Amino acid sequence: MDINILKQTGERMVAPGKGILAADESAVTCKKRFDSVGVECTEDNRRAYRQTLFTAEGLEQYISGVILHDETIRQKGDTGKRLAEILAEKGILPGIKVDGGPKNLALHGEEKITEGLDGLRERLAEYKTLGAKFAKWRAVITIGENMPSEACVSANAHALARYAALCQEADIVPMIEPEVLIDGDHTLEECYAVTETVLEEVFEELNHQGVAPEGTILKASMVISGKKAAKQSTVEEVADNTIRVLKATVPANLAGVVFLSGGQGDEQATAHLDAMNSASHNWGKMAWPLTFSYSRAIQNPVLKKWSENPEANVKAAQDILLFRSKMNSLAAQGKYSSEVEKERPY
Repeated sequence: MDINILKQTGERMVAPGKGILAADESAVTCKKRFDSVGVECTEDNRRAYRQTLFTAEGLEQYISGVILHDETIRQKGDTGKRLAEILAEKGILPGIKVDGGPKNLALHGEEKITEGLDGLRERLAEYKTLGAKFAKWRAVITIGENMPSEACVSANAHALARYAALCQEADIVPMIEPEVLIDGDHTLEECYAVTETVLEEVFEELNHQGVAPEGTILKASMVISGKKAAKQSTVEEVADNTIRVLKATVPANLAGVVFLSGGQGDEQATAHLDAMNSASHNWGKMAWPLTFSYSRAIQNPVLKKWSENPEANVKAAQDILLFRSKMNSLAAQGKYSSEVEKERPY
């Protein structure tokens, strides 16, 4: 492990005013999104869509890295150059999703455990040769009746820590994503309590495995009431409670925190990030940068425009991508407002 390489990569991932684009959807997830806009989910269509994203001129102003799927990191663009190389030449770090997805946790009903540790050392070595500078592993935590169980939290925290250790061994920065799902009718207070428990367990396990925080990125879910909750959280409540839980659980020397949108609306996710970075709040100086790692909250309007005519609408789709990326860049600096949204090209 070369801690200097890890620290340098981590710093680039959360550079001021920049964030991570999550484009690591599996073929199954991609099919759901393509089906929703009437596009056939073939490998070539997936390649063409992602090429549209990655070749947007000026994307590097707002995006520091892109999380890729195994399929994507191997694909080539129309010029014959690999998509990961296209990103690297723009100064954007290629990343790779390495987990095997959530499966049912034995003896625990509908709770999930993320699999994929078997053979991970060898896969990371290959991904490194393909240009990957960081990786991502997502754990899924559900709030519900008697959930999450201690077994679920413990098993997922341990898996995240073992994954992170293997990444750092290969000089690849681990992005750890213990996602507390927004689904359900739980209150803001319940989400806070679960998020605190999960993050405490995750960082304890990372410490046990010898993972260096300064070479690690946390991809965090926000503290927010469930989608079906009777009382929905305000922007201020989400920002305040998310900051509080991070300050209570996250080591001060962590490289940075990026947020997932987790089913929030496009502008909603941007507004929450902005509120956390706003200088008007009296939270004191943050120990770590707070930025974004959004998928749908950036891509939703992009995919919609592209799908209307995949050949003719490349530039129009890219303009939307640049706009949404810019909005989140502003939010990462506490400079976003509803006024700048009025400039949208869609």
